[in-house]
Amino acid sequence: MTCKLAAVQMVSGSDVDRNLAAAAELIAEAAARGADLALLPEVFAALEGEPMRARGERQGAPGSPIQEFLSGEARRHGIVLVGGTAPLSSRPGKSEADAGYLIEDGRVRASSLVYDAAGELLARYDKIHLFDVVVEDRQAQYSESLSYEAGSEIVCVDTAAGRLGLSVCYDLRFPELYRRLFRLGAEIVTVPAAFTAVTGAAHWESLLRARAIENQCYLIAAAQGGRHSATRETWGHSLILSPWGEILVELDKGSGVAVAEMDPLLLRDIRRRMPVADHIRLG
Repeated sequence: MTCKLAAVQMVSGSDVDRNLAAAAELIAEAAARGADLALLPEVFAALEGEPMRARGERQGAPGSPIQEFLSGEARRHGIVLVGGTAPLSSRPGKSEADAGYLIEDGRVRASSLVYDAAGELLARYDKIHLFDVVVEDRQAQYSESLSYEAGSEIVCVDTAAGRLGLSVCYDLRFPELYRRLFRLGAEIVTVPAAFTAVTGAAHWESLLRARAIENQCYLIAAAQGGRHSATRETWGHSLILSPWGEILVELDKGSGVAVAEMDPLLLRDIRRRMPVADHIRLG
C-alpha cells in the first residue's frame, strides 16, 4: 500500500515559540495534503541565538517544550513525525540514576526524534558527524563540536510508513553510515539539514541522489532554506527522492512543504531487479 511522505522546510530563527508556531502550521499543511510521515529540518526549533545548552532538554522530561510539541503534533494529526533535531542534554538509553546520563561539559546532542501517530517516542538518533569546517561564506567558521557532543549509535526503526533509517545533515558526506542503514533494512532514509548556501549549491543534490541510488531507498531531505542572520544563510531545496534517484518533488527557498508518494512495490521491484544487497563484497 502506498503512503505519502512530507519534507517540511523552514527558515528558523532564535525565538523558539515563533519557530514552533511556524512548524505547527507547516505540519498541519502536510497532514492536510495526506502525509503519513513528515520530517522537520535540522535545528527547527532554534537555529540562532543563545547557546544550545540553554535550550537543552532531558529526554522524556515533563515540561520539555520541544519534545512535548513534537509528541502533541504527531498525535493531533495522526502521523509519524520526525523532529529534525532537538537539543538534548541527556544521553540515550540511561536513567537519571546512571552515571553518564547527563552531558556534563555544557554541550547537548543533536537528536532526531521519531514519534508515532499516538505521540509516543519510537526512536532517537544522535547526529554522529559534526560540522567543524571552514566555508567561504560570511560566517566562515562552523564548529559544531563546541556546542554538540557526537552520537555513536546507528538507528533504524519500524514505523507505520515503513522501515526508517535516521541521519542528519553532515552525515550525508559519510556513505558508510547509509550502507549500514541499508543493511539494517531501511526503506526510507531521513536527512534533516541546515546545509549552508555555499555547500548546498555545490553538493546537496549530488550527495542526496547518490545516497538514494546506492541504497535503493526513498530519501526525504528537509532543509532550512533562507537567511537567518547577517552571517547565516542556508540552501533550502528540500526534496524527496525515489529509490532510483529520481527527484519526486523539490522546493526552492523559504518555508514550505514538499509531499510525494512512496510505493513499496516499486522499491521492492528495484531491489529485486538489481540486488545490490546480494552483491556487496567490501565492508
